[in-house]
Amino acid sequence: MEYVNLDAQVGDLSGDLDPSRYLEHLPSICSDLPPGARSFATDTDHYDFHSRRCVKDLVLRAIRGAGGEEMEIEFQHNCWKHDRDLVIRYVGVSSFVIDPAAEDRWTDLGAVLLDEILPHREGCSHEIVCWEGTLTIACRDLQANWTEADCSSKS
Repeated sequence: MEYVNLDAQVGDLSGDLDPSRYLEHLPSICSDLPPGARSFATDTDHYDFHSRRCVKDLVLRAIRGAGGEEMEIEFQHNCWKHDRDLVIRYVGVSSFVIDPAAEDRWTDLGAVLLDEILPHREGCSHEIVCWEGTLTIACRDLQANWTEADCSSKS
């Protein structure tokens, strides 16, 4: 990640997640982001750890269309925090990388720590860091939609 700090120092604690540098930089780059990416990146709930629409703690559920020009990534809610799932649709995909490069184990990446959306020559890049790996997508634009989740079983 270029701006989001995944190992911030807050007082005597280290290892905290800190998106503040990214949020400070966002106004200067947001006009360079395509409309869908701009809307998702600038949503006030996106980096608010107390919000039900913060990406932190979502779990990767499905990747559809990997290797194609259109892709969809579905994230499952964490019932203790979220009341919705997140589906992100990418159009004009020019690059998709899973690190570590183990395409057969993408479901083992764990919960989302944070993400970062930046301008890219193709439109935007979206880096999503999870506990056990990272997804990076370069695309023309993306559309993020929060969908109904079933939290009745607290799974």
